[in-house]
Amino acid sequence: MNVVDLFCGCGGLSLGFEKAGFDVVAGYDNWAAAINVYKQNFDHPINQVDLSNVDEASNHISAYEPNMIIGGPPCQDFSSAGLRNEDNGRGNLTLCYAKIISNIRPEWFVMENVATITKTNKLAGAKAIFKKAGYGLTQIVLNAALCGVPQKRKRFFMIGKLDAEDDFLLPYILQNLSKKEMTVKDYFGDKINIEYYYRHPRSYARRGVFSVNEPSPTIRGVNRPIPAGYPIHANDPVDSLDGIRPLTTKERSLIQTFPETYNFIGSKSEIEQMIGNAVPVNLGKFVATAITDFIENRPLIPSVDKCQQSRLFE
Repeated sequence: MNVVDLFCGCGGLSLGFEKAGFDVVAGYDNWAAAINVYKQNFDHPINQVDLSNVDEASNHISAYEPNMIIGGPPCQDFSSAGLRNEDNGRGNLTLCYAKIISNIRPEWFVMENVATITKTNKLAGAKAIFKKAGYGLTQIVLNAALCGVPQKRKRFFMIGKLDAEDDFLLPYILQNLSKKEMTVKDYFGDKINIEYYYRHPRSYARRGVFSVNEPSPTIRGVNRPIPAGYPIHANDPVDSLDGIRPLTTKERSLIQTFPETYNFIGSKSEIEQMIGNAVPVNLGKFVATAITDFIENRPLIPSVDKCQQSRLFE
């Protein structure tokens, strides 16, 4: 099955699908820094194309004869970080993604975004395009910490298949969810030599110190040092900042479940932004594995724990 990754960034979704056994034949993006990193880590081509030009992009992508198109259109206009305005421009790329899918009509598509996209008109518009093109849709917000990622990161996925019923993939996703959130310590084992670390809060009304015995908070596109005079928050699990440090860039990439050998190049700010924007590799693999289970008609667990379903949206 030929898979093409649109808005592929530095390659988290591509690598996740490859790890699940899919053949990713090409990537597409328009950010030079991310393209350079993608080239360092994959053998297949990465194309710098303006995906807002739907007709030109559709013609270019069609040459790969994709059976599946995956991708995460830029999410900043939908993000809970700062003020949301879905009409700032980048939100339109979600509609462009849907139009490209509609033009090419691969058997499958996967679209990933922030959880808050569920409240937008752009998602409703994209769904209408997909339905008109003949896709059955499975939509879900996943907590990455239940999907093999040591990070409490909620992401929206929409999986489409031509001529399928809506929610066709949902049982295969639900049955594979972990019953317990993965902690940083679960993932690193003895490779991490700290017990607590600092993640800069969006405001000092929130805590900034976290334990390795819990999932990491969402990895963001910035990595700031502890500011002078940081007021220890009532919910910080420490009484002193002695020995507390932020995670390193490498540690942040590992929490995004990139392998240690993954080669990030570019300026520090570019690399931090790429890591924060990326789809966690294991989250991509989790969704890809559910698709494989469906394709291979693997037996379903007779009943899914209702508690698992509720934890999706915590």
